Amino acid sequence: QVQLVESGGGLVQAGGSLRLSCAASGRTFSSYYMGWFRQAPGKVREFVGSITWSGGSKYYADSVKGRFTISRDNARNTVYLQMNSLKPEDTAVYYCADRVSYCSLYGCSEPRLYDYWGQGTQVTVSS
Repeated sequence: QVQLVESGGGLVQAGGSLRLSCAASGRTFSSYYMGWFRQAPGKVREFVGSITWSGGSKYYADSVKGRFTISRDNARNTVYLQMNSLKPEDTAVYYCADRVSYCSLYGCSEPRLYDYWGQGTQVTVSS
């Protein structure tokens, strides 16, 4: 069993920045993909970005491309989401997720493809 714990969320003004962290425990941290997703009230969970095991490939939703950056530190069992130029529409609960086996879908961008999920961290961007 893998446990994922997100941290770093909070309240920030539009144009500001936050860095989210996702720490894994319960097994040796190793995965094909780590993904970030978000869900706003009344909305479906949507893809934010993903990163492969080596960190050599990264994928982003069009809505965050150029503003958000995913990275991972496997030695620390941690994946990060650096969020810059935040907008009110970025307000949501942010979740990290772990896909532990090969994922054939480009970018592994569907929530159904992930095996483990964190509890989420709230990000609120004020105008």
